[in-house]
Amino acid sequence: MSRRANYALCEFQQHLGPAADSLDVPWAEYTGNSTDPVSFNIPTSSSADPYVEMQVFDVEDFNHEIVVNGEPLSGFDIAPGEGWQLWMDTIAPERLHLGENTIQFRRNTDSKDAFVVGSVTVHWTEPVE
Repeated sequence: MSRRANYALCEFQQHLGPAADSLDVPWAEYTGNSTDPVSFNIPTSSSADPYVEMQVFDVEDFNHEIVVNGEPLSGFDIAPGEGWQLWMDTIAPERLHLGENTIQFRRNTDSKDAFVVGSVTVHWTEPVE
């Protein structure tokens, strides 16, 4: 069976942090300890090899979470880095399903870290029909 790559672009532009003034990013919406969930559609019940690429700004802590369909991904999700960074994390294949799915970012509330989630792309492969 042949497979092809597919993806969904999820726009956040949201600032997570302990306070609205924790970063000088007036172009990003301050949302506190978590982003709004963003929905994306998977057009197949046979998705495989899923992963997420995220554009993040000024992350200082390893312990923030990515949540897919209400469940956090395992391990460290976002690596620290100054300025804009592009990171990738895998998603367990059973986490995605046919139809509407959601992705959300949660800040580690034990940290004083503040960061921005920019654009996020969820990738998967699907059968060629």
